[in-house]
Parts: sequence; C-alpha cells; structure tokens
Amino acid sequence: MCKDCGCTIAGKEHNHHHEHDHSHEHGHHHENHSHSHQAAHETLHHNPQLNDAKTISVIQKILDKNDHEAAHNRAHFDSHKVLGINLMSSPGSGKTTLLEHLSQIADFKFGVVEGDLETSKDADRLKAKGIPAVQIQTGSACHLDAFMVHKGLHDLSLDDIDVCFVENVGNLVCPASYDVGTHLNIVLVSVPEGEDKIAKYPVMFRCADLILFTKTDLLPYFEYDLEKEKAVARKLKPNVDILEVSIKDKESLKAVVDWINFKRKMR
Repeated sequence: MCKDCGCTIAGKEHNHHHEHDHSHEHGHHHENHSHSHQAAHETLHHNPQLNDAKTISVIQKILDKNDHEAAHNRAHFDSHKVLGINLMSSPGSGKTTLLEHLSQIADFKFGVVEGDLETSKDADRLKAKGIPAVQIQTGSACHLDAFMVHKGLHDLSLDDIDVCFVENVGNLVCPASYDVGTHLNIVLVSVPEGEDKIAKYPVMFRCADLILFTKTDLLPYFEYDLEKEKAVARKLKPNVDILEVSIKDKESLKAVVDWINFKRKMR
C-alpha cells in the first residue's frame, strides 16, 4: 500500500521484470532517498491506521526497493548526460502548460514521462507541440514511483534530449515521498489554489529545489499574499529557489529556462 494514503499501488510495480543489469553498485548519493524515509516516518507517526509493526516493515521494504530503482534511473540519466527533473503539484497548477510553453523558448531539448491515473490527454498535448512524451497510466495510484518511471524511460530516446521531465500525478501528498530517480524537484503552486497550501503540505515543499508560483497574472483577481507565501516556503526550506511564472510573461518563462541551464552546467 502507499504509506501516505493506503492506496494499493505498492507491490504491483515491483513485479515488473527489468532488462537492465542491477548488479552494479550506484555510488551516487541523492537527498530524495533520505527525504522519502523521513517523510515515511512523519506519516506513520501521525497515521495510526498505518502505525503497526507489520505495516511499517512492509512499507520500509517498499521504500528500499523504490530507492534502489531510483538510483538505477539516476545512473541511467547520468550515463546519457540527461538532467532529470520531477515536476510536482496539485491538479491544475499548470505543469503541462508550463512544458508546452518552455518548448517554444528553451535552448535545450527535453522529453517527458507523463503520469496520470487515466487517459493520455497530457502526453497528447505535449506530442502535438513536438515534445517527446510517454504516458504512464497509474490506475488507482496517486503518484509515480521509480519503477513506473523506469518503464517510461524504455520508450524515450535519452540520446536525443538534454533534460527529462517527470510530470508526476497531480497530488500534494504522496509524490513527495517517492524518489523517482530524478536529480531535481520542481514544485508548482498556483495563485487560484489560494493561500496556505505550502503550510498545509509541508513535506512536498521541503523536498523542492525550486518552487514556481504560477498563474501570477491572476494576482489582481485573488486575495493572495505572494510575499507571505514565499516566507512560509523559506521557513520550511531556507535555501529553496523561488520564481514567479505566468505563461503570458515570456521573461518569467525565460527565468525558468535559465535556472534549468544553471543546474545543467552545475552537473
């Protein structure tokens, strides 16, 4: 089961047979590994339904298997010199729309592993813009995990791209706890969602390398204290990067491209 909400995803994905050799060791350290276990501890502490010894043991095994697969995915990205970025947010914050518009101005090539419970609508939108995209339908699962992303990578040509985005299932809870094997996490929060999302879903925003405040062109129409929300975010994670984005403002989109290029150079 999912350690956060109890969905019956876990176990199914671990029956996937891989063609890759997992015998080699991955020395790459990634903070998502420790973060996922920290999030598991927090969730179990506050959720008495999941707080028995047997359940904790099962969840720990699931996390360990997922983290091993995530390290494999990251090594796969590294071998192709591709930067992996996990995009997370609640539904409707603008993840797919952001990618559509980045494709028009980015000076790097990117592909997308797209996660949704049902339909291929988002992947179809991206393909219509000429973006290589693979749809992962999770069924009842509320997040992607490393095994699903691994499967998606079989259908993407990493030799032809510089960046791979994993557009996670729209959800501010479970995706934060599962390392999918990317190098960076970008979390979107949109103005129409209203204030307090950052305070209500701290695990998600603690794992962010970059927070994008999206749909900022709507600020005049909502009671939304942007500076207050930034302060809440930096209280949770002082070193987090923050950008304001509107698809109607090309310069704000260019700032996202610049941030990604900076991270590419850092690698």
